[in-house]
Amino acid sequence: MNWSVRPESFGTPDATRLRRAYYDEVASRYWGRPATAAEIDEGLAGDPPDHLVRPTGEFVVGRYGGEAASCGGLRVLDAGTAELTRVYVSPAARGTGGGGALLAALEEAARRLGARRLVLDTRLDLVEARGLYAKHGFQEIPAYGEKGPYSEIWYGKELTAPART
Repeated sequence: MNWSVRPESFGTPDATRLRRAYYDEVASRYWGRPATAAEIDEGLAGDPPDHLVRPTGEFVVGRYGGEAASCGGLRVLDAGTAELTRVYVSPAARGTGGGGALLAALEEAARRLGARRLVLDTRLDLVEARGLYAKHGFQEIPAYGEKGPYSEIWYGKELTAPART
């Protein structure tokens, strides 16, 4: 099976299902118990898509064998920097190359938006995400922007120009 990753509206049924799964996983890990539907709804309500659309960003959904199984967002911070956010691969699809396909699509979107550098923040307990970022060339950087309770480690990556064919 192959992965395909394409821009998709933040509010499609597939994008919404994936964002709910993302919030469920990160909130459940944070609280050390299953997140409630109300907690997931609250997280989604506080996560408007305003900056995840062109020209200030992009949201993508990855499909594995035709099934929506990953998502991620990108928002422009300044003229040369974009931030990754809401990066998620469903547990059933992990280890199939979906994380790499998702990051490659987000990096290409960042280049199209003029970014030369990607940054992100995450939590220490999200070990799968941290491993994915390290595997794909992200390195730990000093904190940027406002620190929040869910930001414990920051990563950055310089983007190279796309290969000419």
